[in-house]
Amino acid sequence: MSVQERKERERAERERLIVATARELAEQQGWDAVTTRRLAERIEYSQPVLYSHFRGKREIIGAVALEGATEMAAALRAATAAADGPRSRVAALAHGYLDFAESNPAVYDALFQLDGGLAYAQEDTPAPLKDAFAALLESLSEVAGDGVEPGLFTEVFWASLHGLATLTRAGRLLPQDAARRVELLTDRLAVL
Repeated sequence: MSVQERKERERAERERLIVATARELAEQQGWDAVTTRRLAERIEYSQPVLYSHFRGKREIIGAVALEGATEMAAALRAATAAADGPRSRVAALAHGYLDFAESNPAVYDALFQLDGGLAYAQEDTPAPLKDAFAALLESLSEVAGDGVEPGLFTEVFWASLHGLATLTRAGRLLPQDAARRVELLTDRLAVL
């Protein structure tokens, strides 16, 4: 291995460490606790080293969001893989999405609540974000209904899931009705 290859590998490892540490700190204490100073202390590197990877917290949030999008896409595909039939897939997708949001609140915030400097629904949207949307579209396009654009339907269904995830987390919805909400959403929006 050349010196250059070793340096690139070490740089990539430091970057993964910064992102993992930021994510861990955010999951434990919230995003307000994630500062460049605290990250530098936790990873045992100086702040200038941290800034050589990321220009600031915003870019770190973006990196966590991209990692989270990859994980969400995998979780959604895994949730729907064993489902039998369109309705079952849509329900599994909804449950998978809500489970991901509940299990990964800091990542979910990085994806959809915080400014990570990422372009959404644009030509230059990063591939992991496009793939997460594609994971939704794969199951939802078959239930959009005649004359309804699958992408638009997916956006509406996703917005509904996001609302459920956000309101549930904020304690605005009764947790005992979570399964009934998914059933209602699936029954009313998915044309089978």
